[in-house]
Amino acid sequence: MEMTPDDLSSLGRAVHSLEHPGLAARLTNMVGKPIELMGHMLPAFASEAVATATSKGLEVALKVALRTMQQSPHAGSQVLHKALATASGAAGGAFGLATLPIELPVSTIIILRSIADIARSEGEDLSDPETALSCVQVFALGGRTGSVDASESGYFAVRGMLAKTVTEAARFIAERGVVEQGAPVLIRFITQVAARFGAVVTQKVAAQALPIVGALGGAAVNYAFIEHFQEMAKGHFTVRRLERAYGKDTVRAEYERMAQQL
Repeated sequence: MEMTPDDLSSLGRAVHSLEHPGLAARLTNMVGKPIELMGHMLPAFASEAVATATSKGLEVALKVALRTMQQSPHAGSQVLHKALATASGAAGGAFGLATLPIELPVSTIIILRSIADIARSEGEDLSDPETALSCVQVFALGGRTGSVDASESGYFAVRGMLAKTVTEAARFIAERGVVEQGAPVLIRFITQVAARFGAVVTQKVAAQALPIVGALGGAAVNYAFIEHFQEMAKGHFTVRRLERAYGKDTVRAEYERMAQQL
């Protein structure tokens, strides 16, 4: 079955977002310096703080995803989520790295709620553990940097890397009916997502660490941060919707054709 013009257009937008994540460019324009270079200049203790806060944020987000998201009867406002994330970013900009262990989990949950609304709008069932895990998976999709091999960091490459863990984790959760803290399959999933999410968080921290940023700039950084993941989520769940309609092979073939043209 051939894809309709509207669906081809939707897939084209998804390809553009997923293959060319633009957070680094946005932050570079915002602060006037190459943000990826600055990320490499963060001190060792800052990198450790990012790694710890990233894993903690994803652990909390996973619990929220599996226990409470499906209880929300109505889709939330993307504008509201941006406002909440912006407010939490203002605190991070004002008080710096010390607030990251508190601010990042809060921001991550807000972003997750926004991702869940996007998933629901694309026909996903949030009561399905696999869908909930796919929402958390979005945090791994936008972590590409300019120095990373595209063949290892493209959308389907990342999905393929996480596919086995997502399947095993979804089966584990479906069988147990609960989230068991410390379950090896869930730790493995969080570790894989955190490895890529951390690259994006490092860019955010580098931007907020600049003296010229402050509270107002910190808020703007978090606005760009959530907008980035909203775009990733829209692309991800558009692809999944089209896969349900046309089959995975058809959608992937068309996706890769479009990606090569870009």
